[in-house]
Amino acid sequence: MLETLKQRVYDANMQLPKLGLVTFTWGNVSAIDRQQGLFVIKPSGVAYEQLRPQDMVVVNLQGQVVEGDLNPSSDTPTHAYLYRHFLTIGAITHTHSPWAVAFAAAEMDIPAVSTTQADTFYGDIPCAPALNEQQINTAYELNTGKVIVDEFNKRQLDPDAVPAVLVSQHGPFTWGESAEKSVYNAKVLEVSAEIAYHSLQLTHHNSHLPQYLLDKHYYRKHGQHAYYGQHSAEAKGHAAHA
Repeated sequence: MLETLKQRVYDANMQLPKLGLVTFTWGNVSAIDRQQGLFVIKPSGVAYEQLRPQDMVVVNLQGQVVEGDLNPSSDTPTHAYLYRHFLTIGAITHTHSPWAVAFAAAEMDIPAVSTTQADTFYGDIPCAPALNEQQINTAYELNTGKVIVDEFNKRQLDPDAVPAVLVSQHGPFTWGESAEKSVYNAKVLEVSAEIAYHSLQLTHHNSHLPQYLLDKHYYRKHGQHAYYGQHSAEAKGHAAHA
């Protein structure tokens, strides 16, 4: 079942230690088949060096195992809730990458202070509130998904334009149209957090990008007239303006 998707999720999970985004087993990637209403996720607590593609677990959108001999990630209810509410996303990555976790521990947004961040995220990366004792003791992972979605709704954020969040006192989640893209976004998030941290150490001035520079860098890659890369009509003629 979903053998191709299992391979892609396995490959994406294996990128996490290679990119320095996880220590031990502290992370997971999932990806969804929207037509079947099923997603594939890393098994819980299995070391990356021991993982095999066939170890990936297939679950439904209620978090119930459909296929697999191993228990799915303990974060499965969070992934399931995000898939049920962010209907355009195709994959999710969760890590405990240290620069992002530092902002989560401080309960701070990652401010958009560089074009590095603006190329991928349209603005600050939001930090959702910490869960309270009741939320943690009843349905911790499910409620983690709820505080993420609630924060996006409260701020009226588009999850496609800002494909990342921090959960206070916990860590980052990113997503994208594919497993590979969600991992890519996780790495950009970590680099952006490190840049922002050092920027905040160097100055107490407001270092937020001006809106026009944020717009330029985000929309030249993601807008209707994007010209970054090799696959847009706009890109072919862009160099002629040099």
